[in-house]
Amino acid sequence: MTELSKLTTGLTTAEAQARLKRFGKNELTPPKKQNPFLKFLHTLCQPMFLLLLCAAVIYFLLGQARDGAVMLVFVCGMIGIDAVQSWKTDKTLNALKKLSAPQVTVLRDGHETAVPSWELVPGDVVKLTEGIRIPADCHILSCSDLCIEESTLTGEAQGVWKSAAHTESEQLGRWRRDWCYAGTQVLEGSAVVLVEQTGLNTEYGKIGVSVAAAPQERSPLQKQTDRLVKVCTVIAVVLFAAVSFFTWLELAGTETAGRLVQSILSGVTLAMAMIPEEFPVVLAVFLSMGAWRLAKQQALVRRLPAVETLGEISVLCVDKTGTITQNQMAVQETWCFAANPASLTEALGLACEPEPYDPMEKAILDYCSQQGLPAQTLFSGTLVREYAFTHEDKRMGHIWQKGSRALLAAKGCPESIWSLCGMDNTAQKAAENAAKKLAASGLRVLAVAVQELTAGTPLPETLSECSPAFLGLVGLADPPRAGVTQDICRCTAAGIRVVMITGDSAETAGSIARQTGMPGAEAVVTGGEIDCMDDYTLRQCVQHTNIFARVVPEHKMRIVKALRACGAVTAMTGDGVNDAPALKYADIGIAMGKRGSEVAREASDLVLLDDNFSTIVRTVRDGRRIYDNLCKAVGYLFAIHIPFALSALLVPLLHIAPENGFLLPVHIVVLELLIDPTCSIVLERQPAETNLMKQKPRSSRQTLITPRLMLHSFLQGGLLAAAAFGSYLFWMQQTGNSALARTIGLVVLMLGNLFLVQTGSSRTESILHTAKVLRHDKVMWAIHLGTLAGISVLLYTPLCGFFGLVPLSALQLLTAFLLAAAAVLWSEPVKWLKKRFFHSKKN
Repeated sequence: MTELSKLTTGLTTAEAQARLKRFGKNELTPPKKQNPFLKFLHTLCQPMFLLLLCAAVIYFLLGQARDGAVMLVFVCGMIGIDAVQSWKTDKTLNALKKLSAPQVTVLRDGHETAVPSWELVPGDVVKLTEGIRIPADCHILSCSDLCIEESTLTGEAQGVWKSAAHTESEQLGRWRRDWCYAGTQVLEGSAVVLVEQTGLNTEYGKIGVSVAAAPQERSPLQKQTDRLVKVCTVIAVVLFAAVSFFTWLELAGTETAGRLVQSILSGVTLAMAMIPEEFPVVLAVFLSMGAWRLAKQQALVRRLPAVETLGEISVLCVDKTGTITQNQMAVQETWCFAANPASLTEALGLACEPEPYDPMEKAILDYCSQQGLPAQTLFSGTLVREYAFTHEDKRMGHIWQKGSRALLAAKGCPESIWSLCGMDNTAQKAAENAAKKLAASGLRVLAVAVQELTAGTPLPETLSECSPAFLGLVGLADPPRAGVTQDICRCTAAGIRVVMITGDSAETAGSIARQTGMPGAEAVVTGGEIDCMDDYTLRQCVQHTNIFARVVPEHKMRIVKALRACGAVTAMTGDGVNDAPALKYADIGIAMGKRGSEVAREASDLVLLDDNFSTIVRTVRDGRRIYDNLCKAVGYLFAIHIPFALSALLVPLLHIAPENGFLLPVHIVVLELLIDPTCSIVLERQPAETNLMKQKPRSSRQTLITPRLMLHSFLQGGLLAAAAFGSYLFWMQQTGNSALARTIGLVVLMLGNLFLVQTGSSRTESILHTAKVLRHDKVMWAIHLGTLAGISVLLYTPLCGFFGLVPLSALQLLTAFLLAAAAVLWSEPVKWLKKRFFHSKKN
C-alpha cells in the first residue's frame, strides 16, 4: 500500500490530510448533527413557551396588537436565551469530548506525534503499547511480547500472542497473527504497525456496532428535575383551571368575550408563575460548565453524571506509585548475596526492556549507566527469549546470547524470585531480613537472579522452569509527592477515608503511609490474606483497614465490591489493563492520564491529566462546590417563583379586577428574562464555601430538594411576596392608581432578585464577603448592572407605557429598595448568629 521508505518516515502531514478526505474519519458512527429547526420546535413545545404563545394570541384576539407583539418579542428573547445556553452547553460538551478522545502515537513527517484516533488513515505507521485499544486494522511490522485480547471479534477472552511474520499454519480461522484489529486491546508488550483499514472498513466496522449509537441513560439528577417540572406543570394546569374559573365568576355581568379572555389571562399568568422551566437548563449548564472547569484543573470528566457523584465520595482508593509518590524512581541501595556488585548490576540491567517505558526500569538503566554499564554495552548481545511480567507471578526475565554464553537474567518481587532459586533456610532468612530492612525505609524492593544456560539445550518455556541463582536485592526510592500529607488530612477532615492499594510489600506500603500521615498505617493486609477471606470476612476487613499491599488487580475488584457492599461511595484509581474491571465497578473510576493505559481511561469516569493525588482532592472539592451551588440555584428558583405564584393567586381571591392586577403575563416574561441568566450563570460561578471540605459527604440517597431547602426557600419567597404584593396593595388603596402600584411592586421584585442572589451565594459568609470575592468578576458585574439598566429602561423610556407602568420618583425608588432589602437581607444577621454559635460551640 505504501512505499518502503514510508515505513521509516511515516506519512507527511499533507498526505495524511489528503487520505483523511479520501477515506473519511476513522469512526464507526459519525456524530449526529441536530437539526436547528427541530431543536427550535423542541424548545417551543416546552410548557412555558406554549403558555407565552397562548397569552400573545389572547392579546391579539382582544384587539391589543401592541401588547401581543411585545409578548411575541419577549417569547423570541426567551427562546434566544434558551438557545444560547443550549449552544454553550453543547460547545462545552464537545470540547470535553475532544479532550477525552483517544490519542495514538503515529509517525508523521519522520517524527513521533500524538493524534486523535479518528485522524488515522491507511498508511499511517502507529506505535502500540500495553493497554491501548487498537483503533484500526493494522499489519504488524515489528513487535515485542505482543499479546492482544480479541474477544470483541472472536468471543474468546484469552489473549492471542502476535508476531510480525505470517504463515498459513499460524492463521486462526479468518484472523491472522501478523495483524491486529480495531476494537481489540493490547494486554502485554509493544509493536509498530501499519494501518491498513479504518472506520467502517475494519472488521469491527463490518460487524456493525449498535452500542456506539445507543442513547445515554439520564442521570439521577436529570430524572429528579424532570419529575419536578412535570409535577409543577400538573399543579400549574390545575391552578390555571381554578383561577380561570374564579375569575369568570368574579366578572359576572360583563361582556362574555372579554370575560372569557380575562379569565384565561389570569389563569395563564398563574400557570407561568408556577412552572420552574429553568431547572433542566440550570442542571445542564452547571454540570457541563463544572466539567469544563475540572478539565482546566487537570481532571477530565468522561461521563457527565460523575460530576454529581463526586460530592458523595466517602472512600478514596488510590495506588501508591505515581499517585501518592512522585513516580520518579532512583536506585538508592543494593544488597549483594551471592555476587559482587558488578555482577548484580549487570543482571539487573539485562532483566530490563532495552527500550523501557516503565519509570522503574528507566531508573534501573540510569543506575547501570552510572555504574559504567551504559545501554549500548549492556544490550550488546542478542535477545533470544523474553518472559513477560505478569501480575500473578510479579516477575520477568530475559535470555541474552553473548558470544557463546546464554544468560538468563530475572527480576521481580523478592518472594516470587526466591521461589525459583531454591535457597536453604539460612540464606532465605538472611534475604528476608535484608528485604524487610530496605522496605521499612519506604523503598521498593526487587530481587535479582541469574542463570547461565548450557549451550544447545532447549530454552525454558516459562520462568517457572528455570533455576537461577539469587544475586541480591535492589531498593528503589520513590518519595511522597509534596503536599500529599496535607491532602490526606483534608480528606480525613471531609469524612473521606483514603485507602492505599499497592503491589509493593507490606513494609514499604506501611512506611509510605506513616510518612504521609495516613490513618491506620500500622494495620496492613496483604493480597495473600485477602485470598484466604470469603466475601463476608473481606467486608468486615475493609471497614477498618486502610492499607492493602501485594495486591493484584483481582484483589482491587474484590476490595471495591466489599466497600460498596458496606454502603461506601467509592472512587478507585487505576492505570493498567487489568484495572479496568475495578474502575468500572467503582462509583467513580479514576484513570491516570500520563501513565495510564487507554483501556483504563475508557473504563473510567474521570481522567487525571497529571496523575496527582492533589488533583483528586481538588476534584472532590469542586464536585461538592458544583452540587452545593446547584442546590443554591434550586433554592433561589423556588424562592423567586413564590412571589409570582402568590401574587397571581391572590388577585382573584381578593376580588381585584384582572385589568388592575399586579402581574400580567408580559411582566412574568420580563422577570423570567432576568431569572434565566441569574440562576444559570451567576450562581454557577460562586466559589466554594469555606467549610465545604469540613463536612461529611452527602448521602447517596439525598435528593436535590430537601425539606430544609424548601423551608428556607418558602420563607425567603414568602417574605419577598409580602413586600412586593403588600406594597402593591398599599399604593392601590392609597392612590387607586394600579399602574403606580404595579410599578412599585415590580421594582421590589426585581431588586429583591438581586439581593436573593447575593445572600444565596453563600450559606456562611456575608453579602459583603461575597461581593469582595467576586469584585473583579466581569460576568457578575454585567448581570447586576444589566438588572439596574433594565429597570431604568422599563421606567424611563417609551417602553414604560407598553408594560402598563409609570416612572417612579426618587423617594418611591428608595422605598422599593428598602422594602426589597428588608424582605431578603434578614438572612444576613441569621448567618452571623449561626456562624458565631457554631464557632463558640466548636471552641
